[in-house]
Amino acid sequence: MAKSKKTILIIEDHADTQLVVSACMKKHQYETAFASDVVQALGLTRKIRPDAIILDLGLPGGNGFLVLQRLKAITGLADIPIIILTADDSPDSEQKGLAAGAVAFLYKPVQEKALIAAVRCAVGEVAE
Repeated sequence: MAKSKKTILIIEDHADTQLVVSACMKKHQYETAFASDVVQALGLTRKIRPDAIILDLGLPGGNGFLVLQRLKAITGLADIPIIILTADDSPDSEQKGLAAGAVAFLYKPVQEKALIAAVRCAVGEVAE
């Protein structure tokens, strides 16, 4: 049986941001799952194989770049689109994230419209 809803894995260590992003995803008919550190992120991605990942760069036990690099190196997971959502506004972070394989780079606080547009593009849905 095919999945009816796309699943978005939200890798974020701040509960308030998890709630805001999850509410936005659910409002637009996406299922959500959560990981709050590097180990959880890698394990859960293997287990549920989400349709896309929203990834924070500041995580306990490493950082988002580490998660991005590891996922892109794992056969079968490397093709999952990753959207970086971060408060890190250092000049080289966006370039580094996109060069490492992220499909989009967004800054917190993010506008719902921009986040949904990035997710729809990542999962292959045509924007309205």
